[in-house]
Amino acid sequence: GDDDDSTSSSGESSASSSSSESSSAEGLNIGTLLPETGALAFLSAPLLEGVNMAIADINAAGGVNGADVTLTPGDSGTDPEIANTTVDRLLTEDVDAIVGAAASGITGSVIDKITSAGITQCSPSNTAAGLGTSGDDGFYFRTAPSDDLQAPALANVVLGDGYTNVAVVSRADDYGVGFNAEFEPAIASGGGTIVYNTPYAPEATSFDDVVQDVVASGPDAVVLVAFEEGIQILQTMVEQGAGPDAIQIYITDGMATGELGVLIDESNPGIASGMKGTQPAAAPSSGAAFFPQAFAEFAPGVSTIFSAQSYDCAILIALAAEAAGSNDSADIAAAMVDVSRDGEKCSTFADCKDLLAGGTNIDYDGA
Repeated sequence: GDDDDSTSSSGESSASSSSSESSSAEGLNIGTLLPETGALAFLSAPLLEGVNMAIADINAAGGVNGADVTLTPGDSGTDPEIANTTVDRLLTEDVDAIVGAAASGITGSVIDKITSAGITQCSPSNTAAGLGTSGDDGFYFRTAPSDDLQAPALANVVLGDGYTNVAVVSRADDYGVGFNAEFEPAIASGGGTIVYNTPYAPEATSFDDVVQDVVASGPDAVVLVAFEEGIQILQTMVEQGAGPDAIQIYITDGMATGELGVLIDESNPGIASGMKGTQPAAAPSSGAAFFPQAFAEFAPGVSTIFSAQSYDCAILIALAAEAAGSNDSADIAAAMVDVSRDGEKCSTFADCKDLLAGGTNIDYDGA
């Protein structure tokens, strides 16, 4: 810390100015580890804008612990090497918490580095079931539901639509393999059969062989657990006569963009017609019902997938710091769960902050 302003500080007071006090003086610093580039970049705008909107709302309400919140952005690249380099930089820039990563596999590559440094991590979109169950010292959180919830939900949709021979085309990573581990038993217990389930290498340049094998397995429905490379898989399916017009195709949250049809075929965006999928909901009626309209005004034309979850990560971090009266990351981590259950319900940062100021325990029911 810089002591120029404390002209007559005694030895005692300077010795007591701990790092948490200096970070409080500087204001809460939230870093991001989000996919500005790489295989999830096509879903990045809602994630980035969700955080930006949260910080705007927080600062409009007077900030946290008497100071504005600052944002220190970083790119995950959906690549472990890029993500680790970014985390190293964020740690040297003294972030108090990190929003991200977006991909479960990327979090897997950095969670130890972040949490062992004692920094709070909140992912808006990690869905791999095993994350946060151990080894994070209580510093890892997420606002998206785990795939042990999403996978059975999608299985119910597939079975409910009357399909029984299902091909699963999934990434060979934490997300794809993890989703499959929950999805296959749900299909089997509902009386369906998995006819294909070989994970593919996401970095492959051609998916001709994968699609040929899928078609040869004779499915009546195909479930695609993919990121951006799923678009190329769909294009290959169309080329081989197994596009959405020929077979029922389902996707998961990793491809949930409103632009999907345009991305598959710019000249025929209707190609995606009839496709179905699952994604975490935004704006439950019990929480911040204002969010979709407010986000549309804040970020016109931006897709909504994970925007609400990203917004909530930043708001929760800020409320935890406010509740703790501290910007120290250990104090934030300790308060993250407390501010989101068992208290008086509130759904905006301003309202929740007012309740905290009056000594009331809060339950942030967010976007």
